[in-house]
Amino acid sequence: MLTSAITRLGALLALSLPAAAATPPDTLAQRVAACISCHAAKERGDAFFPRISGKPAGYLYNQLINFREGRRNYPMMTYMVDHLPDAYLREIADYFAAQHPPYPPAQAGSGANAGAAALARGEALVRQGDPARKIPACVSCHGGALYGVEPAIPGLVGLPSDYINAQFGAWKNGVRHAAAPDCMAEIAAKLNEADVAAVSAWLSRQPPDAAARPAASIAMPLPLRCGSVPADAK
Repeated sequence: MLTSAITRLGALLALSLPAAAATPPDTLAQRVAACISCHAAKERGDAFFPRISGKPAGYLYNQLINFREGRRNYPMMTYMVDHLPDAYLREIADYFAAQHPPYPPAQAGSGANAGAAALARGEALVRQGDPARKIPACVSCHGGALYGVEPAIPGLVGLPSDYINAQFGAWKNGVRHAAAPDCMAEIAAKLNEADVAAVSAWLSRQPPDAAARPAASIAMPLPLRCGSVPADAK
């Protein structure tokens, strides 16, 4: 009788408990789900979590290495990559580089209040640089269309002004580094606050082209030596 009661109790408990969740498939897309909880694949990104989809794989790989080795500092990112081997980081970079979700409409962010003079200054710095101050044009490295260059130079179109401002600030303050020689740190040191605001305001107003992809090559040598760009890049 006791055995029968225990059996009935077990059956009732089994009915009251939720069914065990199905084991998710062991795919790379499932493994990087943690990444898109912040870098939402279908979103533009913001000052803290930029869009990573479609950026050159070499650039994404370099950033994962930089977080792991302490050249960039963000505790959540460091925690996620701290024990991952190079080969796995390359897989992750290749995965996101192959994703090309549509861009949402351009959002100016803090650059929305920029006046005509500031926007003109921003465009001039992006397209021509400032030779008198030895500041190269953004297009001379990031490509004429500003969608980046394979294998390791990122695009700038589609980034919010707040994110661009934050990264220039990080370079200026020594919080963000790249493999030596760190060309972006050198450029950031030559830009004043008004320059940075002008560049970020102009860039953030450029409407992204959903069909655009990083350029296959760029004229070499670059205007500055850049440790993140392979010496044999064309």
